[in-house]
Amino acid sequence: MKRKIYTELLKWKKEDAGRTALLIDGARRVGKSYIVEAFAKAEYLNYILIDFNRASKEVTDLFHNYLDNLDMFFMYLASFYNVKLYERETLIIFDEVQLFPRARSAIKYLVADGRYDYIETGSLMSIKKNVRDIVIPSEEHHIRMYPLDFEEFMWALENETLMDFIRICFKEKKPLGQALHRKAMDYLRQYLIVGGMPQAVEAYIQTRDFDRVDRVKRDILDLYRADIVKHA
Repeated sequence: MKRKIYTELLKWKKEDAGRTALLIDGARRVGKSYIVEAFAKAEYLNYILIDFNRASKEVTDLFHNYLDNLDMFFMYLASFYNVKLYERETLIIFDEVQLFPRARSAIKYLVADGRYDYIETGSLMSIKKNVRDIVIPSEEHHIRMYPLDFEEFMWALENETLMDFIRICFKEKKPLGQALHRKAMDYLRQYLIVGGMPQAVEAYIQTRDFDRVDRVKRDILDLYRADIVKHA
């Protein structure tokens, strides 16, 4: 799905040019991992995605044992993921970085090394246990990601023109006209029912079944409740 945050990723890559790592914070299921991997595939020669939800001990041990020898760190990392690393053309992604705070604290040294770009994704970043015993690096550029807004929802439904026309009419204080107004209100009612969670929007696009969408949203709410119970 086309997301506005992609433009921010491009801006970070161009303007910061490796001087910072990008931290994308947001609720679970808003599409952080998806958009970052899509960005990596389109904008870099290659990439490594380290998912700390399932990273092996061999990978996490690298952050304990080799930060004082980054040549060895990168050699082991490239070998483990079978990816050739290219200076300034490789992106390394720390997915679900809140599960392994040591990797986040390592950003200071990795960014100073300057060979590669880094993006971190995570949720519940402000929970105390997720930053315990680490120094939060000043080399992070922090942005938040949210569910799809109304315009992104229309893009997902393959309408990329109506919102531009709405903006023009709003700026010039002119009515849309009855036909386009009805069309815009129809999209708005769908958005109010479906919401902006990518998984729910995808289910709606595939099925046009509001019951199916409702089940997806209830599953997400159950996931959120489980997170609350875990940390409360």
